[in-house]
Amino acid sequence: MSSNEKKINAVFILEVLGRPAEFLTETLNDLVKRIGQEKGIKLRETKINPPVIMKEQKDFYTSFAEIEIEAEELLSIVGLMFKYMPAYVEITSPQNIQLTNASFGEILNELTRRLHGYEEITRILQTEKTILEKKLRESLGEEVKEKNKKRDENK
Repeated sequence: MSSNEKKINAVFILEVLGRPAEFLTETLNDLVKRIGQEKGIKLRETKINPPVIMKEQKDFYTSFAEIEIEAEELLSIVGLMFKYMPAYVEITSPQNIQLTNASFGEILNELTRRLHGYEEITRILQTEKTILEKKLRESLGEEVKEKNKKRDENK
């Protein structure tokens, strides 16, 4: 986006849950700080809401932060979405955003790159899970064999 074009203003809502309650506030403060340090992003306003106990999980708390940002380009907002996974995003201005084919292609390429990264992580985790399950079955199998051997010896 050239310097004579408008910046993009947006509202993000970040939600967290967990315990203890103080941890949620610390986490949200840290997330807001990190977002403010992102290249091409300016924090305009931030509101961190106090943690409240969850109705369904009595020992867990939930909290959220409302963050107004100003971004130099749409790609910066897309990057924030994938990095911080907000629960809600609203572009507040400008009303219309014009993209060139190159800009739109850049956004799509960034989306694709990140999705491939997540897919790679998923494959690695699935492979590790399979290996761990196999080792557990082997270990339990050896344990059962050992118990059977001791039982047979005691007869």
